[in-house]
Amino acid sequence: MPSTDPMPGTVAELFRSAQSPLFSFEFFPPRSEEEEPVLWAAVEALAPLQPAFVSVTYGANGSRRDRTIRATRRIAESGGPLTVGHLTCVAQSKAELAEALAEYREAGVSNILAIRGDMPGGGPWERHPEGLANATELVRFIKSEGDFCVGVAAFANPHETSNDPDLDARILLDKVEAGAEFAITQLFFEAERYAELVERMRGLGCQIPIVPGIMPLTVITQIERFAALSGRALPDALVSRLRACASKEEVREAGLAAAVQMSRDLLAAGAPGLQFFTQNRSKATREVLAEVLTTAR
Repeated sequence: MPSTDPMPGTVAELFRSAQSPLFSFEFFPPRSEEEEPVLWAAVEALAPLQPAFVSVTYGANGSRRDRTIRATRRIAESGGPLTVGHLTCVAQSKAELAEALAEYREAGVSNILAIRGDMPGGGPWERHPEGLANATELVRFIKSEGDFCVGVAAFANPHETSNDPDLDARILLDKVEAGAEFAITQLFFEAERYAELVERMRGLGCQIPIVPGIMPLTVITQIERFAALSGRALPDALVSRLRACASKEEVREAGLAAAVQMSRDLLAAGAPGLQFFTQNRSKATREVLAEVLTTAR
């Protein structure tokens, strides 16, 4: 029986009451015991920035799932910022999804980011025989399991499987109609794409907060990786600027400057906040946010 007990504040309530842009941080679960100190060092280093909320990405199977739940619980029980639990459809039955939600609920986590997820190794999507087919079904399922505030992914760049921004908008609207109350974009590198996404959604009558996701590019070898994460090649001007740098230090400086400028452009365009994908590191996020805060507040 889903719990009907009232739960603490929600991400949606934070955005409704916000008087200035909100900033949030995403971490990922340690892949081994040796990585545990790296995560907690990043969490501790970023805590003084007082994020509105933080989250831990979801490993669907075995030890990765256990580490996700454990890390999320530890942050939630620390008395720090509001904590968002991630959940995906990947390789899980509905019973397993319900179990994960019960663990989140027991930890006091009432906010869930619902994502279909990608198959391990990047193979074609495959539905679990007793699971769910997509994020819309997952949102509906989570809402049926208790009084959760649910967020979802949005795509500033068209999803690579269809390359159809209008289809992406309709799918996001489906997720909202299923119960989603906020959205966080996947990685992208042109502020204009975010503005276009928001315009499409407002044209469909969708008014939920859509938060752009930011990841500073600080190493030249990240160009190809970030292109894969964002679903398209990085802007030519940015790539040319980075490749023209004469040293690692110049690459880092140029990448941080690009992230700062895009963050400022996004806030100027009306973004309700920024989510930083931290990669369990703190320095780049702290540096970008320090620059952004000089004009955001």
